[in-house]
Amino acid sequence: MFFFPIGDDNTQRRITPFVNYVLIAINVLVYMYQWGHDEFTLGYSVVPAEITQGRDLIGPQRGIQGLQLADSPSPIYLTLLSAMFMHGGLLHLGGNMLYLWIFGDNVEDRVGHGRYVLFYVICGAAAALAQVWINPASRIPMLGASGAIAGVMGAYLVMFPHSRVLTLVPIFFFIELIEVPAVFFLGLWFLLQFLYGVGSLSVAAEQDVGGVAFWAHVAG
Repeated sequence: MFFFPIGDDNTQRRITPFVNYVLIAINVLVYMYQWGHDEFTLGYSVVPAEITQGRDLIGPQRGIQGLQLADSPSPIYLTLLSAMFMHGGLLHLGGNMLYLWIFGDNVEDRVGHGRYVLFYVICGAAAALAQVWINPASRIPMLGASGAIAGVMGAYLVMFPHSRVLTLVPIFFFIELIEVPAVFFLGLWFLLQFLYGVGSLSVAAEQDVGGVAFWAHVAG
């Protein structure tokens, strides 16, 4: 997106959002463990073909030359949980955690700790299943918290539509700090994910390639 969120004006809380803090910490710790553990990353990512076939697939991946699919947990559907705590790089991790930090605390404050955990996990799993449905034969591993966080953003939009998001906006050669209505910021984010997802359908139908799982974002 062409603007960058750094906070919101919704700072009043009834409870300490410790679940949100724990989710961020788990994501960071898992990413640190991923360093030098490629087999763990490949094995615990969601592979659509494994989900649709209900079995572990070992062997070369189409579209990613030189890499092998690794052993996955049993049952294979556990990857729907494990994959939402892994990331493909520092930018991937940093961007996701920033959005979770900004929007997750308010949602947790509104629904409570227990329901927030359940909501987060359900959104992440549903988002991954949506991407599997779009490209069920893909052997490309899919990972990241984006689907779960997209669900959190959707909840924030419903619960706090009148909040404002503090945003860095590039204007020609300058960067302005402005407050953008949450309904505009999150609505535009969703619209962009949907349009990118529609654009990716033809590519997904023709070849098994990696990239951003836009439909996981939309479903989340």
